[in-house]
Amino acid sequence: MKDLERDVTTRVTHLPGRNNWPVWTPDGKSIVFSSYLQPASGIYWVRADGAGEAQRLTDGKTMQVPCSFSPDGKWLAYDQRSADFRVSEAYTVPVEGDRDHPRLGKAEAFVRSPSAGTLPAFSPDGRWLAYSSNESGDRELYVRPFPGPGGRSQISTGGGSHPIWSRDGRKLFFLTPGKRIMVVAYTAGSDSFSPGKPQVWSQQTLPSLGGNYPYDLAPDGERFAVVLDPDAAGERDQRPTDRVTVLLNFFDELCRMVPAGKC
Repeated sequence: MKDLERDVTTRVTHLPGRNNWPVWTPDGKSIVFSSYLQPASGIYWVRADGAGEAQRLTDGKTMQVPCSFSPDGKWLAYDQRSADFRVSEAYTVPVEGDRDHPRLGKAEAFVRSPSAGTLPAFSPDGRWLAYSSNESGDRELYVRPFPGPGGRSQISTGGGSHPIWSRDGRKLFFLTPGKRIMVVAYTAGSDSFSPGKPQVWSQQTLPSLGGNYPYDLAPDGERFAVVLDPDAAGERDQRPTDRVTVLLNFFDELCRMVPAGKC
């Protein structure tokens, strides 16, 4: 955790395995995150100030990724993935207890997708959930009413994932398969959701972080905090390799190029 005013960084997790996918509680005082590749895997809750120990909320029999709280903090949406990562289910679960003694109620399945990463996200008014799914063949972004019932509205065309709602209740952002930020203006009524045409918000390509969010929207809705690949001249050699060239029949080609009798 980095305090931007004091420029001080504090470690808040001390669990084994991998600990990532942090999500703020609406009051900004706690964080839930996913801990896996360890015996006590699951979703955990920890105070943002680092006080106290992280508290386990789920048994983590399969990988569970916390994604979004409802604005009132009473519901948590999370993504549960099969052991082979080929199927994901978005769940919603009531949040009970208090900050120091949190617990989760009975989880309910919201949508199932034949691909990893539904990444459900609550709208600012808590009445809609955006999620990613390839149930129609391509991985697109959809919106459905919460808790339902109701049909889905397709948001993206040409692929979409990693939804983020603006706080003013007017825009929905997402990432293309090429990791560019897109934005969709929308209007919502008591029982209707009307998205506009997706527009490119930035031509900047963001890196893939193993499914993690490489960006987040500032509270004012005007700026993003993003992760970028190094692109400065002095850092080019430090960028990760993203291609491999395979040359077949190398020695035959080498012999063809050297003088006769010396190969």
